[in-house]
Amino acid sequence: MSNATPKVWLITGASSGFGKALAEAVIAGGDMAVITARRLDRLQAIASGHEDRVLPLAVDVTDAAARDKAVADTLARFGRIDVLANVAGRGVVGACEEFSPEQLREQMELNFFATAEMTRAVLPQMRAQGAGNILTVSSIAGLVAMNAAGPYCAAKFAIEGWTESLAIEVGPLGIHVTLVEPGAFRTEFAGDANMRPAQRIDAYRPVVEPFETYLEGSSGKQMGDPAKAARRMLEVVASEAPPVRLMLGRDAYSMWDATIARRIEDIDSWRARGEDTAFEGAQTTEIRL
Repeated sequence: MSNATPKVWLITGASSGFGKALAEAVIAGGDMAVITARRLDRLQAIASGHEDRVLPLAVDVTDAAARDKAVADTLARFGRIDVLANVAGRGVVGACEEFSPEQLREQMELNFFATAEMTRAVLPQMRAQGAGNILTVSSIAGLVAMNAAGPYCAAKFAIEGWTESLAIEVGPLGIHVTLVEPGAFRTEFAGDANMRPAQRIDAYRPVVEPFETYLEGSSGKQMGDPAKAARRMLEVVASEAPPVRLMLGRDAYSMWDATIARRIEDIDSWRARGEDTAFEGAQTTEIRL
């Protein structure tokens, strides 16, 4: 299927997983794309036969100069950016205390700052156009805290809050922003690419080892199909009223339903005491959004 008016995409993390599936779907749909990742050879293989409308670029998204050059190269080649897809990221396996400060910062640098700054780099162009879509691949771990994944959850929780605020701000400017929140999909996420902690603390083995066992046992067997996820993302971009959140996978919805129920129960258990904290006689005022 080809589009009547092809869009120009800038996709990070396009060499594997969701990024690769999305790049392939975009190419098959007839759009133009700049696909980026650290491994240029993998990107060139994806672009093969479509070099007239697909530009592969080796980009480290944590490098500010590389991000700016990717945006400049996209504009130089295609003249505009209609869709930014922030896909690049990396997971972790380990207890919060086991990771070094440097590792915590590395998680925030890749999964939060690089995504936020790549988004900020394309916004001037999208504001000038008065149109655009930004897809940011987060995770169900951006809404649900998990044992053995604290640094990853922290970074994803951060990008969720930042992105939802952004969606409110740029919506009136014609720019649509969507968080993509997958559950378990058949990508390389469950493999050795996950960051391992700098130290191992035996006290945490009972909470870490079940997660390690799950990842090892589920690798290559996850229910989620990246190609179907990519199709949902294309449908979001084509929609006149795209959602701010696109949750993907029955497992993700199940985790969210259980989490929100526990969260409400936990908050409500102290609600009366939490509300009883005002000055005597003070009037209730709502925070305006």
